[in-house]
Amino acid sequence: MSARRVGEAEPQPEDGGSAQVSQSVRASKSSDDGDKKSADRKLKDVDICVPIVYGTIAFYLGRKASESQSHKWTVYVRGATNEDLGVVVKRVVFQLHPSFNNPMRVIESPPFELTECGWGEFEIAISLFFHNDICEKQLDLYHHLKLYTEDESGPQSTKKPVVMESYNEIVFPDPSEAFFARVQNHPAVIVPRLPAGFNLPNPVINDNMNENKRGDTKDHPLSQWFLNFSEADELLKLAAARQEVQAHIVNVRRKLSLMEGVPQLSKPPSGFEYA
Repeated sequence: MSARRVGEAEPQPEDGGSAQVSQSVRASKSSDDGDKKSADRKLKDVDICVPIVYGTIAFYLGRKASESQSHKWTVYVRGATNEDLGVVVKRVVFQLHPSFNNPMRVIESPPFELTECGWGEFEIAISLFFHNDICEKQLDLYHHLKLYTEDESGPQSTKKPVVMESYNEIVFPDPSEAFFARVQNHPAVIVPRLPAGFNLPNPVINDNMNENKRGDTKDHPLSQWFLNFSEADELLKLAAARQEVQAHIVNVRRKLSLMEGVPQLSKPPSGFEYA
C-alpha cells in the first residue's frame, strides 16, 4: 500500500516531550477493487479516518545499569484518544536495529507495542497491516528512537522519560460496506454522515466488552507520559468537517443522477404562464 504525507507541523507539547503532527496518510485503493463481489461493495466518495499516534518512551536506568543496557524503552502505535485500534489494525511489525536478537518483531494483537533495553538511538520501521475488508497493503511508518534529551548539560533523570511521538490520520477512501458497518460506532474511527437512502448492513455489535477494552491504552502504565497534542483536537474537527462536505457532495451527485433523463420544461413565451 502506498501512502503520502499531506502536511506537517510541530506543536509545542506542554509536558516537554517531542511531538510531530501530520495531517493525513492516505491509503491507496487496492488494484483489484473492481473485482470484489457484492458483499464487498464500495462506498464511493466516502473516506474513513483513523487518528493514530506512534512513538517511543525511554527511561534512563541509572549509573548502576550496564553500559550496553543503559535505557529501557517502549515503542508503540496507539489510538489518538487511546482507544483500541484492533478494529482496524490486524498486526504491527517493528523492525529494530540488526544488533538486536530477532530484530523483526511481530505484534499480532493490541496493544501494539514492545519493550527493549539498549544504549543507542536508531530508526525503527513500523509496518501496519489491516484487516482484509479494509486494505490488502501495509502502511509503512518510520520513527526515530530517542534516548537522550536535547539538553545534555545536566545528569539524566531516572524518573522522567524521554518521549517522542508523532500524530497522523490514516484515511481509507471508498471503504467497503462491511468495513463501514463494522466501525461506524467505534470511538477510534471517524466516519462520515452518509446521505439518506444508503442501505448499509447493521452495525456490528461486540458482545465481549472485556475483549473490546483489552487493547485500549487508557489505563496503560505509561499513559501519564503520553503527549497531549495541542493541535490534535482541531485536526479532528477539520477531518469531521471534511467528511460532512464529502457526504454533501455524494448527496448532490445522487440528486443530479436522478434528474438525468427528466425532460426540462422550455421557457414559456413572453406574456404567458403555465397554469
